[in-house]
Amino acid sequence: MPILKHPKLPFIIFIPRLLTVLLLLAIGTGIVLGIRFYQEQKAHNSTANQLALTQKELTALQNVDQYKRNNELQATMSAIQKTFTQTISTYQDLLDLKQNLKDTSSYDTLFAQILKYLSDRNYASGAATLDQLNQQIADENAKLAAASAPAVVAPQNVTASNTPPGSGYSRQSVNTGNGTFVVDIIAADMGSTKVVVDTASSSDCSNNCPTLPLSDYVSRNGAYAGINGNFFCPADYPSCAGKTGSFDLLVMNKNKVYFNSSNNVYSTNPVVVFGSGFVRFIGQAENWGRDTSVDSVLSNFPLLVSGDNVVFSGSDDPKFGSKGSRGFVANRGNTVYIGDVYSANMSDSANVMKALGMDNAMNLDEGGSTALMWNGSYVAGPGRNIPDAILFLHK
Repeated sequence: MPILKHPKLPFIIFIPRLLTVLLLLAIGTGIVLGIRFYQEQKAHNSTANQLALTQKELTALQNVDQYKRNNELQATMSAIQKTFTQTISTYQDLLDLKQNLKDTSSYDTLFAQILKYLSDRNYASGAATLDQLNQQIADENAKLAAASAPAVVAPQNVTASNTPPGSGYSRQSVNTGNGTFVVDIIAADMGSTKVVVDTASSSDCSNNCPTLPLSDYVSRNGAYAGINGNFFCPADYPSCAGKTGSFDLLVMNKNKVYFNSSNNVYSTNPVVVFGSGFVRFIGQAENWGRDTSVDSVLSNFPLLVSGDNVVFSGSDDPKFGSKGSRGFVANRGNTVYIGDVYSANMSDSANVMKALGMDNAMNLDEGGSTALMWNGSYVAGPGRNIPDAILFLHK
């Protein structure tokens, strides 16, 4: 009898086998994915551990002697540089003092001791002695400034007045919120006086530039008054090696020649302009267009008073904070003033200008360059030779 076969029997037979295969594939895939996850997790943990180890090694490296030595060396070098810079500045202050004091032997000895400390790498003692010498120089300058004008011992020995002269020369004591100060001041009405700037050099000069005493400028121009001009590099300053006698501020002299015009295009230093019958102060040299129709132009700093208000607000320059003679050029209406404030720092000078009722006032060079002349005689100075001067000439 023939055997009858069910038509779906082969498929039913293979179902268990298929399920087995799928189960095995699922298990295998799970194992593979599990291994991969394990490997990735292990790699992640390894990276994190490596980063932590690197950080630990960096911290350890920062604590090793060599790293600390480098930091200590950098700190030492900074201290050396600071002390060296201060030493140069102090030496220049000492040179300025020598202009007005014959016997500086005690200060010279102290300075020699500073150099000895520095050569022995005893920077702490060098810096401490440097501070001591700076204070002694400041005290000496204060005494010299107080006595620099003839017959002036103290402000109470001079006529007290906060009103500047209408014309001519006056020595007076001016009372301010900062104290009372002796002032030598010369006034000139622009209607009867021509104000010019004369220079020793005939054009721009960068080194070994000519300088003259104020008396030479006064005599060769027939001036009845004069004062030293702007800051410059004296030949006896170590920091001025290679640029002695030069100045980098804007000037137009009486011959209509501009000095340092190209490097003052963006200058923020103030300028005073002297024209025929007028005077004008400009806050920044970059705002002056190099006009040659005026009589003279001179830039210096800082501006002390502008628009009848004190505009000097302090400076990091230690020389501006020390007491000494402070030269100035100022105006009140159409009257121009030149002169010196004695035993004053820069803030004191600005307040004196304000107390005198000046509309505008600008600081001039000072220290060993201080020089002021009236009617052929020195009122202050003569000081060192200078590269330029402001002069009053009768029209």
